[in-house]
Amino acid sequence: MIEVEIDKGSGFCFGVVTAIESAERELNNTDILYCLGDIVHNSLEVERLQAHGLRTIDHREFSALKGKKVLLRAHGEPPSTYEVARQNDITIVDATCPVVLQLQRKIHKSYQESRINNTQLVIYGKKGHAEVNGLVGQTEGTAIVVEKIEDLDRLDFGRDICLFSQTTKSLDGFRKIVEEIYQRKAENARFEYHDTICRQVANRLPNIKAFASSHDWIYFVAGKKSSNGKMLLEECRKANPNTIFISEVKEITEPLPAGVRRVGVCGATSTPKWLMEEVAVRIQELNAGR
Repeated sequence: MIEVEIDKGSGFCFGVVTAIESAERELNNTDILYCLGDIVHNSLEVERLQAHGLRTIDHREFSALKGKKVLLRAHGEPPSTYEVARQNDITIVDATCPVVLQLQRKIHKSYQESRINNTQLVIYGKKGHAEVNGLVGQTEGTAIVVEKIEDLDRLDFGRDICLFSQTTKSLDGFRKIVEEIYQRKAENARFEYHDTICRQVANRLPNIKAFASSHDWIYFVAGKKSSNGKMLLEECRKANPNTIFISEVKEITEPLPAGVRRVGVCGATSTPKWLMEEVAVRIQELNAGR
C-alpha cells in the first residue's frame, strides 16, 4: 500500500502568508488591486488571486498609474518606488516582509556611514532578484552584488568591506563568501559581516534533507521562477535521487515504479499547501489498489 506524506515544514513562509492575507483582505473591499510583480513565485497561486481581482504589473506600468491602490509584495522595494507612488498619488499596501524591512534599514544605515569612511557595501544575493533590487536601492545603486566566489574579484581588498546577505540565501554559501574575504583582504582593511539570512528559510534545508531521505520517492512542488525552490530542490536530490520536480498536478501522469511505498510531497516557501494536498490526492488516485 502506498503511503503519502506531506512535509509539514514546507509551504509559505510567514512573509508570503502576510502578503497573501493582505491581498485577500483588500480584495474583499474592492474589485481590482494592483500588485507590483508576482505576489509569490507560483503561477497557480497568482492565477487564484487574479480570479479575485488581483492585477500583476511591472515597474513601467506602475509608473503610469495615477490614484490607484498597489500592493508591494514580501520581497520589498527600493526607495524610488515609494517616491513614484507619492508623485502619482498611489496608495501603497505595504506587505514587505518584516525581516526584509529590517535588513533594508540596516543596509541604509551602513550606506550613510560608508559615505564617510569609504567602506564597500557588498550583498550576497542573486543579481536582479526583487529583494536584492530593493536592498541595492537603499545604497543609491552603489552596493556590489556577489552571487559566487568569482564575483569577489570586483572588490578592492585594500579597502574596508561590509557584507550583508539576501534573506533567502544558503548559510553555507554565505560562510564560504565570508571565509574567502577574510583570506584575501589586506591586513589593515576592516571587514565586518552581518548574517541576515532568515532562519525560517535557512532551517528548511536540514529539515527537507531529513524528510527526503526518509521516503522512497519525492515529489518536489514549486514554481519554475522560485529561487528558493531551486535551492531546496537541489538539497532534496542530494538526499534522495528519486526526487521529481513538478509545478502542477497534471504533470503527474504515471503510477509510481514497483517497490515504491513511502512517498513524500514537499515544496518551497512559495508553494501553497492546497497545491501539495492536490498532489497527494493525485498520487493516491494513480496508485490505487497497490
